[in-house]
Amino acid sequence: MVGVTGPPGAGKSSLLSALVAEWRAGGRSVAVLAVDPSSKRSGGALLGDRARIEHDPSDDGVLIRSTAAGTRLGGLAAPTREAAQALAVLYDVVVVETVGVGQSETDVEEVADTVCVVVQPGSGDTLQFLKAGIMEVPDVLVVNKADLGSTAQRARRDLTAALRALGSTATPVLSVSSVPPASGVAELVHALDTHRRGLDLAARRARSRRLAAVSELATEHGERALRSLGGRRGAQRALGGADAGASVPELVELLLDRAAASRGSA
Repeated sequence: MVGVTGPPGAGKSSLLSALVAEWRAGGRSVAVLAVDPSSKRSGGALLGDRARIEHDPSDDGVLIRSTAAGTRLGGLAAPTREAAQALAVLYDVVVVETVGVGQSETDVEEVADTVCVVVQPGSGDTLQFLKAGIMEVPDVLVVNKADLGSTAQRARRDLTAALRALGSTATPVLSVSSVPPASGVAELVHALDTHRRGLDLAARRARSRRLAAVSELATEHGERALRSLGGRRGAQRALGGADAGASVPELVELLLDRAAASRGSA
């Protein structure tokens, strides 16, 4: 599973159009879950992101669906997680495109095997990422709109320097243009494949489920439940000995039991 995230306006949908075409040219089937933001006032969502991803509607090897973010700040409601896991059995590549990234919007890390963060040049995103800690999230970092020339090259240098300052030199920083004729898309697919090949998928997905369980606990039962476990890190430690194959609901139940035990012994 690939998570594609980044600030609004970074060109995620146009980049996905190019990626879907590249994957299909290689014979791989692709499912895309495009997460649309939900209105704080009405609770509704436009669910129109899928319309911006170009593909052949008669191609049975491509499935594109929009889902609503709901009340989740991180951009991934529980049904989106469940849909991604179900589609992973049927499709060669499953992509989750999220609303965007900010200080709390890193939920995509909890469902994807590989996280691709997309930025646009000249937007000041580099400093925002450093301030928000988002630079810890990407496995692959993409400067989109490489056709802007020197502006895109400067953004790539800035992001590379930012990663180096954080001691992260393994994360590739690529320049891609999805404007026809697209450039850098094949290199991006190669980088995504390379990252996946280097993963212990079982361990990565077990970690993802544990992170998701901690987020679900906070969303459904409030910060009080987290505090009784010593915060998010304490909750993650509490799951250290859990069955590696346990589902998110099972892990949440385990956390609730340990939170109750902690309050009872206080």
